[in-house]
Amino acid sequence: MKKIEAIIRVEKLEEVRETLEELGYPGMTVTRIEGHGRQKGLVEQFRGREFKVELLPKIKIEIVVHDKEVDKIMNCICQTAHTGEIGDGKIFVYPVEDAQRIRTQERGEIAI
Repeated sequence: MKKIEAIIRVEKLEEVRETLEELGYPGMTVTRIEGHGRQKGLVEQFRGREFKVELLPKIKIEIVVHDKEVDKIMNCICQTAHTGEIGDGKIFVYPVEDAQRIRTQERGEIAI
């Protein structure tokens, strides 16, 4: 099992969610986060004054899937969240040692 963690633009959440649901992956955890990568924030103007926004709003999507499904989901997220601009986000993949469904006590891959 693998955990896919995708950090994307806020405005791309619904599009990514709908695309994953169409592929058959409705289960996910979504968290609103703040951060920055290489762009180091941005400079904005408000009432004629410039100020630097160092932490930008982002969305983190977490999905645990079977090993063979990782590439399909990563490609789906990449294609859907892509704008070509700096700040599109990143995807990380982690190994998952075990999982347990609380309601039924099922463990392992059957629990996901």
